Amino acid sequence: MSNNKVSILLVEDEENLHEALKLNLELEGYNVTSAFDGAAALNAIQNEYFDLIIMDVMLPEMDGISVIETIRISNNDVPVLILSAKNSSADRVLGLKKGADDYLTKPFNLEELFLRITKLVDKNRKLQDKTTVGDTYTFDNNTIDFKGQQAKKANGEKIELSKKETMLLKLLIENKNEVVPREKILQTVWGYNVYPTTRTIDNFILNFRKYFEEDSRNPKYFHSVRGVGYKYSE
Repeated sequence: MSNNKVSILLVEDEENLHEALKLNLELEGYNVTSAFDGAAALNAIQNEYFDLIIMDVMLPEMDGISVIETIRISNNDVPVLILSAKNSSADRVLGLKKGADDYLTKPFNLEELFLRITKLVDKNRKLQDKTTVGDTYTFDNNTIDFKGQQAKKANGEKIELSKKETMLLKLLIENKNEVVPREKILQTVWGYNVYPTTRTIDNFILNFRKYFEEDSRNPKYFHSVRGVGYKYSE
């Protein structure tokens, strides 16, 4: 994971509470992006990387539960902490069932909120820190030298890799057989919090297919998963 400051999306339509929360979170050292309704929240999630989302349930136009469902359908596993005035056990169960990671009822203790935020962010970062593959990796007689930033094809041909190519190959291989979301790739490899076009990644994947696939039009190893991300399979 990047060592950048933790980035939080705050989704709360009550203006005074929103501003108070934002101020306190920023004083704790967090980067905070604001959204005051469900549609704005989804738009922000599509365009930025977040370590955590703090989500109110009762929002204009699209409620918080629907936003969470939409996030999860798109395979985004960003941690979500619900802040809600709804305090029945049924409401709590519904929120967690629909994909929230934690549920805190209003009014809440600020110190407790910060503890829960820390716990969720730390847990998420540990999950994302996959076992590293080491300095070299071999598949189907292709060898990648991550340290030397070069690869050797099955036919013996050597390829010089750029730093970004090496980083992306390593990320995909470390997450072998799992789809790596575009957002995670752009955050990890390019270090962006606000994303450029994902064609950047597409071009790299095309290069990998030319380098390592027998038939680049029918790839065996490097796959694009439409609308979600990219995958290295073996």
